[in-house]
Order: sequence, then structure tokens, then C-alpha cells
Amino acid sequence: MRILNFEELNLEKQSIIDSIINGAVFIHPTDTIYGIGCNAELSKAVRKVRQLKARATNPFSVIAPSFDWIKENCIVTKEAEEWLEKLPGPYTLIFKLKNNCVAKEVNPGLNTLGIRIPNHWIRKLVAEADVPVVTTSVNRVNEDYMTSLEDLDSGIKAGIDFVLYEGKKEGKPSKIIDLTETIKIIER
Repeated sequence: MRILNFEELNLEKQSIIDSIINGAVFIHPTDTIYGIGCNAELSKAVRKVRQLKARATNPFSVIAPSFDWIKENCIVTKEAEEWLEKLPGPYTLIFKLKNNCVAKEVNPGLNTLGIRIPNHWIRKLVAEADVPVVTTSVNRVNEDYMTSLEDLDSGIKAGIDFVLYEGKKEGKPSKIIDLTETIKIIER
């Protein structure tokens, strides 16, 4: 497992982007907490994230590569447009899908998808990769999420390719807004 800070990432940006596109499983910072992710289009990579988290079926969210990607793949109602205007920010917006834009392992059996565009440099890296990236808290089911490398679960650590690290995170998970029917804010 490699640990890269922001400067090291910039020195190796294209190779990191290529590894994300090709299925690397990695830990990344956001504007809220650290996430574990991969290219959401690749079943094998998404299954690995599920295995590391011991999370059988609950859906994962993705960092969208762009607003155009969201509009191309999700049903965006007039009410949902208002929430899109709040991005980038600490929100996960749940949309109904127009098509199968992610591997079925991301949202098993669902026609909805949680979308993030964090107010953080990670969104630019995802935009450059031009693929949706799974983003879910770095923890095993029913355990505390990672706030620093010191509390990274050893089983997760053994299964990831690299960590984009920027020190201890004091945030809390993003607020979930369900935009699939009537707008519903889901508290965590």
C-alpha cells in the first residue's frame, strides 16, 4: 500500500488516474471524511470494496465526474436542480437512474444512485479520470470510520492499492438527500 500526499499525487497524477480507471481500490479524502473507492464501472473493483468493508448489499454512492454526467445518467427533476446547485458540497443526492451507468454491484437491485461532488480537490481528480468513483466510508460494517491512518482497519489496509492522505479528518459523513420521489433528508 502506497501513501501519497497532495504534492506526490500531483507528481504522479497521470499514473494515479490510469490506475483508478483500470480498477485500483484506494482511500481518498473528501470535504467530509475519508472514503474508500474505485472505478464504479468495474464490477471486479466494486466487489473488492464490498469484500473489504464486509458490506453485502447496501448501495454505494459515487463521486460523479461532472454535472453533465449526472444529467446524462440520472433523472433530474426541477426540485432536484435546486439541490444540484448546492454542489460541490457535503451532500449525497439520491437520484433515479435513466440507464445502467455503474456496475450492478454499486447499487444491487436498485434503479437509484447516490451522487456526490465534494467541495474538495478529489472532485477534480475524478473529473480528469472521467469515470464515476465509488465513495463510501472507510470502515467495516458497524465499526467506526477512519479519521486518520492510525485507525485504518488492518483488513482494509491489506486490500487497497494506495491512500491519498492529507492528515486527520474531523468531519462527519455527508447529508443524504433522497430526490427520487418527494424530497427527503435522511439523517445519519
